[in-house]
Amino acid sequence: MGDFNLPHINWTTRQSQAPGSKLIDLINTNSLQQHVNEPTRENNILDLVMTTSDLSINGLEVTGKIGDHQMIDISLDVQDSNTRTQHKQVLDYKLANFELMKEELSSYNYEVLMSNKNVQERYMTLKDKIATATDHHIPRKQIRPTNNPPWFSQEIKRLINARQHSYRRLKRYQTEPHRQEHIHACRAIKRTIKSTKQNKEIAVAAQTKTNPKSFYKYVNERRLRRDTIGPLIDSEGSTQTSNKRKAKILNTYFTSMYVHSRRLN
Repeated sequence: MGDFNLPHINWTTRQSQAPGSKLIDLINTNSLQQHVNEPTRENNILDLVMTTSDLSINGLEVTGKIGDHQMIDISLDVQDSNTRTQHKQVLDYKLANFELMKEELSSYNYEVLMSNKNVQERYMTLKDKIATATDHHIPRKQIRPTNNPPWFSQEIKRLINARQHSYRRLKRYQTEPHRQEHIHACRAIKRTIKSTKQNKEIAVAAQTKTNPKSFYKYVNERRLRRDTIGPLIDSEGSTQTSNKRKAKILNTYFTSMYVHSRRLN
């Protein structure tokens, strides 16, 4: 967000001459959405608010002036970074008793259970029996999700702590030896992170064929944002950002690809 000072952009059609065209290309490339639709200085929209999703904006209002610009009052839907991480319960397959689970599932008379039921009802019955057997014979354990990257290690954690200690000593004593100590600490952690990331990527790449799941997991963890459908331009040239209108545009496009063959008499 900020004052971009690009008055010639048409935000309805997302068209502009240079230098505004560079910003439009950046927004389209990264599937960003611009939320300010009212003038913020005279008749121009100069102050912009861009996000990767319209769900992160609860409300936006152009209000009174500060200097020669209108103020923008924004209500954001953000998660508190200080919120304590909640534990998650998962199935502990290492302690599962699959023999007893198979015995329980084999004890049912499926011919009776499935009689006079359609396909959906049979599926739900089987699903319920498997879920019940799972609860009986596979214990659960609690895990605490972590936000650390996949290449993070105890060695990197130790170096980060050492860097923080060297910085505090530098701030306290302000001497050349302490400055050099902090520089060496910063360089050490930079080298270690670089080599650890490279080793991690080499290991993942080596398992691409034997374990493709680990490859895609690593790729998804490195992505800055999840895939979302960005703004679309309808047949009239207007930019649509709402999910309902984007779905209608996509539906119209996909149905237009079908070829209706004429019946021969």
